[in-house]
Amino acid sequence: MATQASRSAARLMISPTVILLFLWMAIPLGTTIYYSLQRYQLLYPDRSGFVGLRNYTRFVLSPGFGGAVANTLILVLGVLIVTVVLGILIALLIDRPIWGQGPVRILVISPFFIMPPVSALIWKNMFFNPSNGLFAEAAKYVGMAPYDFLGQAPLASIIFIVSWEWLPFATLILLTALQSLDGEQLEAAEMDGAPPLSRFWYIMLPHMSRAITVVVLIQTIFLLGVFGEILVTTNGGPGTASTTLPFLIYKEALLDFDAGTAAAGGVVAVILANIVAIFLMKAIGKNLD
Repeated sequence: MATQASRSAARLMISPTVILLFLWMAIPLGTTIYYSLQRYQLLYPDRSGFVGLRNYTRFVLSPGFGGAVANTLILVLGVLIVTVVLGILIALLIDRPIWGQGPVRILVISPFFIMPPVSALIWKNMFFNPSNGLFAEAAKYVGMAPYDFLGQAPLASIIFIVSWEWLPFATLILLTALQSLDGEQLEAAEMDGAPPLSRFWYIMLPHMSRAITVVVLIQTIFLLGVFGEILVTTNGGPGTASTTLPFLIYKEALLDFDAGTAAAGGVVAVILANIVAIFLMKAIGKNLD
């Protein structure tokens, strides 16, 4: 009885927080669903009315929807590959005792503390600028023509910028997993004559598998909503070459002033994000079993 009473008391104590969190999520979602079923133009709010699923049909069948979904998936996959591979390599590097290890680790994690729009502005104006950026000056110095990264390879450039932002996160998680590895296993493998590559492939990498899956899951959730870097650097262009799903929703809402279609796009984006999250959770569950 005492245990049952304590459980009831605990549920009663946390119920206000649970209710607050539920309302915090449910009210914006419910409002978005409501407006997604309405014809709601920001320029003509008095002409609103119920249209059913017409906004969803318009958004999904719009010419830019397929390309936006493809760009979103390419962006997420590209950043995951870069951050996981480089994160493992950097974690292996800074795990060893080296001179100045403390400052090196601070430099490695420093990009994570810069706001995304600020880092995008830095890369756009200081590095990718085809006229006077550092990459352009380096190309001129060796006698090559400067390359317009944001104009000719916009999506790849955004992948590079976002990867630079998220690489510290992946490195820290993977470094923590690497430091939890029992050194006696590596010493025993080395005494048995196992080369460094075999020790990494059969001992280190399996040990880091849980950390890798955590990195992939957390980063995917956030990468599906990348927006600021695109707005600051390419504005979704040239054309729609770097338009992702969040940016397409932004265009519908604040450039075309169609809040109803934008709300429908937001609901579609939430559904797609949940599908990706469920898929990843199942994959991670299989990996951890």
